[in-house]
Amino acid sequence: MNLRKLSLTFLMISLGAAGAYAKKQPRYEPAHQLTPEQAALVDKAVAQEKVLIKSIRLRTPLVETYIQNTRPDAKLYEVPVDDEYMLSRVDFAKTSFGDKAYEPRGEERHGFFKGSMAAITGLTKALHLDTHFTYNPTGFMEMMFLDPSSFDQQHYVFSYVRREFLGSVRTWVYDVHPKVSGMGRFYGRIWVEDQDGNIVRFNGTYTGPSSEDDSRYYFHFDSWRLNVQPGIWLPVAVYVEETERTEGNRSVGLKAQTHFWGYSLKLPTRDSENVSVQVDNAIDKGDDSQDVGPLQASRAWITQAENNVIDRLVEAGLVAPLTQGGFEQQILDQIVINLAVPNNLAFTDPVHCRILLTDTLEATTVGNTILVSKGLLDTLPRNEESIASVVAMELAHIAMGHHIDTRYAFNDRLMFPDTATFQRINMYHSDQDNADAAKQAMVYLQASMYKDKLPQAGLYYAQLVEREKALKGLTTPKLGDSLLRPDGTPWMADLQKMSPKLNWDDLAQQAALPLGSWLKTDPWDDKVHMLNAKLYVPINAREKMPLEVTPVFFKLQRYDMTPSNASAEPASPPAAAPAPSQANGPAAQPAAGSDSQAAPQPNQPTSNNAAPTNPQAQQQPVDPPTAASAPQAPANQDQQLTGTSNPPQPQH
Repeated sequence: MNLRKLSLTFLMISLGAAGAYAKKQPRYEPAHQLTPEQAALVDKAVAQEKVLIKSIRLRTPLVETYIQNTRPDAKLYEVPVDDEYMLSRVDFAKTSFGDKAYEPRGEERHGFFKGSMAAITGLTKALHLDTHFTYNPTGFMEMMFLDPSSFDQQHYVFSYVRREFLGSVRTWVYDVHPKVSGMGRFYGRIWVEDQDGNIVRFNGTYTGPSSEDDSRYYFHFDSWRLNVQPGIWLPVAVYVEETERTEGNRSVGLKAQTHFWGYSLKLPTRDSENVSVQVDNAIDKGDDSQDVGPLQASRAWITQAENNVIDRLVEAGLVAPLTQGGFEQQILDQIVINLAVPNNLAFTDPVHCRILLTDTLEATTVGNTILVSKGLLDTLPRNEESIASVVAMELAHIAMGHHIDTRYAFNDRLMFPDTATFQRINMYHSDQDNADAAKQAMVYLQASMYKDKLPQAGLYYAQLVEREKALKGLTTPKLGDSLLRPDGTPWMADLQKMSPKLNWDDLAQQAALPLGSWLKTDPWDDKVHMLNAKLYVPINAREKMPLEVTPVFFKLQRYDMTPSNASAEPASPPAAAPAPSQANGPAAQPAAGSDSQAAPQPNQPTSNNAAPTNPQAQQQPVDPPTAASAPQAPANQDQQLTGTSNPPQPQH
């Protein structure tokens, strides 16, 4: 009898423990059973996720993450208090997509991209995803994928929501949660394109231990993919946001953007000097002289160093390839002419501009090439005088002979892994050179067509000073020169002194724009294009967001196999093209009882990226500026150019 009582007691304890565990580990069921058509698309999505992981392992993209920690603000809602910037190139072939997500395989720990795993874990630590739990030391990279090992209908519940167009791509929307809660399972919403079943967007978070607050372990994020090649959708951007979280005794928020590009980059294989190519019967008749003098030889030596460095930076995915008729030529090179001609600057070789693909605010020169970062161009107000203030200082560096170190004329000095580019190539100028160039730049500006609008250009530097302490990561250069002195004042301090006082309540005063306001980078070939987006006047001080991280949003389109003029980006937004017709697929006809959404109208823009607009704003949008209307350089360089026509300013 005692034995039977003991057994019964043990059974009751076991059942009680099982019941308690079941309460901690609730099972989820779909609100509505999927129709066969909806379930078939889910099966396609599961299969395509496996294809995506295989494709990613063939790539070595650059991964750029910029984080801003914020605090609440009564007037502006929230303001940045500190930041962190990271840029790495990651070789996904050296990671394992198994149960221990992204763990480096032992035999590849010291391969060519030995910094790949360090880059991933560094991003995770920066987002504090390893502070409380050590289960997933590379949690950050999970935001590129839903669940590399267990994303299927056996582990997750899918609930159909509706159909929705993201740009011209028709998608089916599903809510997704794990059947049994557990650490690191995706919980959120997915958008599946209707032709091949690729997941093109997903947002939500990952689950923590059932007894704990998930926000202690994972942040909420919105992850996007683009159709970069026929049949290939790859991750391009992730936005992370927590409006309020506890860190010690402080209540802080967090916003972060991660961008991926350089998917078509190959591992460098060159082991020696570039191979010379001989062209039969080719005779150079460009110069009648047969010999080269000392000055000409010195200039050629500097040019050789310049070409080597630019080629190496393009190879590493840090400088955008030239786009014929693109932003560099249409806008930046024209501003160079607008400054050089009235100042009677004559250069042996033409001065051109190129774009660094980093978000950090920096600029520099390499020989006769001016490099300006994408982040700097993105945040400059949409007027030529602001851009000209940056270009003028770099033009002064060239005119004053502040050239790159000529040791780079030896090509072997540039043979190192891409991960070491930042440590091995120094393109910054000395403080004295920067001070001298800033002084000379003011002379150039005062003699140019921009002289009457310099106070407007000075607003940008005033905004930099105002947020200099909070945005150290953004204002610290990776390759070139900062716009700020070591003491936090701008090199172009004379411009700052000319500017009006910053006024948050003056909605027409746009001292600086949010990140991502001007340009977009093609994630496949790294070319830079202007956004085909309208600029709206903010309706309150909160919408100004100078130098801030904002959500990302894409108007998706399928890869166009037909020849296009995308490489020759016009200075103003092109005429809208008709949305591509939708192929028959699982979503060709609405399922019974489903929410069908109207297709985009034929005049809908098909840009890959568009800035969100405020539906309450009644004012007319403003086109981006253009220097294309400026007169071209005359054959006689002594003839002075007239001013460009300025773009219309925002109106309330």
